[in-house]
Amino acid sequence: MSAIINTHQAAKPLGAYPHARKVGNLLFLSGIGPRNAADNSIPGLELDAEGNILKYDIAAECHAVFANVKAVLEASGSSWDRMVDVTVFLTNMKKDFPIYNKIYAEYFSNVQACRTTVEIKSLPTPIAIELKVIATVD
Repeated sequence: MSAIINTHQAAKPLGAYPHARKVGNLLFLSGIGPRNAADNSIPGLELDAEGNILKYDIAAECHAVFANVKAVLEASGSSWDRMVDVTVFLTNMKKDFPIYNKIYAEYFSNVQACRTTVEIKSLPTPIAIELKVIATVD
């Protein structure tokens, strides 16, 4: 049995994919970023006239991406404590990892999901972090 899940509580996907897909008792979240569901803004981001990043706030993006993941989990009938595997994509490991890792520890101290963090060159929008999550669901 398989089910597709989308929610208005998280930013709309950028392509032809759902927020999540349930297969059996596993829930697979598509890549979730920190974009605001209401207006698509990115917290703490400042761009120049050509769309280049002037500055960003990794802490604000971490809090926002975790809120979006929580919204998708709950819309899917799962919850924060049911995450089993988290893949984190950062666009600047050297600069952002210490702040991200500290905030991650605050959110995930009781979850103990497996985690992989990788640096990538860029993401489809000017965000600094994206999460890919697997969770359990009834």
